[in-house]
Amino acid sequence: MPNNTAAANNNVENEATSRAAFLNDSERFRHPMEQLLKTAPSSSFIRAGEIVEGEVLGKDGPRLFVDLGIRGTGIVYGHEYRAAHDLVKNLKTGGRISAKVVEPDNEEGYVELSLKEAGDEKRWIDLKKNMAEGTLLELPVLEANRGGLILEAFNIKGFIPTSQLSSKHYPRVEGGEKDKILQELQKLIGQIISVKVLDVDQNENKLIFTERGQDEERLRGALTRYKTGEVVEGEITGVVDFGAFMKFNEAGLEGLIHISEIDWSLIEDPRQVLKPGDKMKAKIIDIQGDKISLSLKALKDDPWAHVSKKYRKGELVRGKTTKFNPFGAFVELEPNVQGLVHISEFGTEILMREELEIGKEYDFKVLLVDPAEHRMALGVVRKEPEPEREEESADADTPLIANAPIDEKAA
Repeated sequence: MPNNTAAANNNVENEATSRAAFLNDSERFRHPMEQLLKTAPSSSFIRAGEIVEGEVLGKDGPRLFVDLGIRGTGIVYGHEYRAAHDLVKNLKTGGRISAKVVEPDNEEGYVELSLKEAGDEKRWIDLKKNMAEGTLLELPVLEANRGGLILEAFNIKGFIPTSQLSSKHYPRVEGGEKDKILQELQKLIGQIISVKVLDVDQNENKLIFTERGQDEERLRGALTRYKTGEVVEGEITGVVDFGAFMKFNEAGLEGLIHISEIDWSLIEDPRQVLKPGDKMKAKIIDIQGDKISLSLKALKDDPWAHVSKKYRKGELVRGKTTKFNPFGAFVELEPNVQGLVHISEFGTEILMREELEIGKEYDFKVLLVDPAEHRMALGVVRKEPEPEREEESADADTPLIANAPIDEKAA
């Protein structure tokens, strides 16, 4: 028995020794990737969808191998290889490329990559970077629709709404008619315009541009050269119901000539006196931020300068009715000098139109004169009915008897 016990103990010791030797050998011949996973920093682990960079190792038929350093070896093959064929054929060994991880560890131990998806991803990344840095992009206008323009940056189509166009390209269309807006926008197709990225969202495939940012900065810089009261020379760029726009600076400065600042006379329709392309001088009468107000009439003699001497309160004047509105009737006393007969003089607009007629002259009474405000209030002069004479009244009361006999005694 003792001999059997000793033999058993020897077997246990031999088994332990053999196991220890096996563990040492397995540790010595452990797979390099297993050792790498233990020693590599957490940043070396690759996730699907991640963008990685590496060095081109070479091509083997329809396969491209990429050295990702401690992160392993990448491979582009199959559908991904065909999708990026135009890019792959121009790659050279040693060149660096970016790729998107499709599968971190395939059956062969490679990191499956997509060059095409990486290219798309990188374009969106570049667009976000451009937006963050406010980079100015010079892009051609590809298309136009009723809402704005279609542009393309980094092979991704984007949109610039009409509201984000600069004053130079903004379509000034009467009444905002969509068809006319489209006609104006279509004139910009093929032109190169300077824009910035306003909004970008890869998930929604959304790319929005703006032309206003740099335009406003440039115009603000140009505007510092001008001040209220200066006379500028420029060209009418657009005419609308409420006035006209005039560009007067090589940088594109533009001001509004309000309908009330076109002339001292009453202007019904600015299009009757101004049209795009007209060259003229105007006076800067106000600057509020980047908004400039111009005046044409400020460069003409003020016809109201002599009004206070010529027309006095209480005097009778003669004038021609020129216009009706809900507040009363306008009366022209002389060229560019008009007074208002308030509606209260008549009671209602219907009665006003019954009593006065456009184009006819009437007598009026001056109620108020304010040359500084170019305002004159007039009252209607009405003829009072003439009283009947007593003789006529008496005759009217005496009945007439035809062929009445004459009383000779009374005679």
